[in-house]
Amino acid sequence: MLDALKNLFSRREPTQSQEIDPEVATAALLVEVALVDGVYANLESDQIAEILLDSLGLDAERVDDVMEQGEDLAEKSIGSHQFTKHVKKLPLLKRVKVVEGLYLVSLADGAACKFEEAFIRQVASLLHVDDVRRNQARRRAETRHL
Repeated sequence: MLDALKNLFSRREPTQSQEIDPEVATAALLVEVALVDGVYANLESDQIAEILLDSLGLDAERVDDVMEQGEDLAEKSIGSHQFTKHVKKLPLLKRVKVVEGLYLVSLADGAACKFEEAFIRQVASLLHVDDVRRNQARRRAETRHL
């Protein structure tokens, strides 16, 4: 019985102990921003797939796999830090593209809410994307959305 308790408390969550592919972590962040308002709409899912195709340069087959893994991780997540630490491995320009993608997803269902904006600010900070680049990414996303 004591061994069973030790095993129970020594188990780690897979997302904490395993190395996550930066592309999958990016997908998870994109899904998380879509979930901030409580609804994961098809428009947001389509936007995430488009971002993974365009910004990260993934092929269509890989996008499906990355999205599935990202959705699973986002569903089980307890915070964005577990993903940002893996996305930080990407070069700065790709991280800025990720922030732009976060804005595109937040705008996909019509308009960004204040909670989505707060989430994006936090993630951008964790990705070491400064406010100037974040605001430029937001403006590009707003322009593309129109």
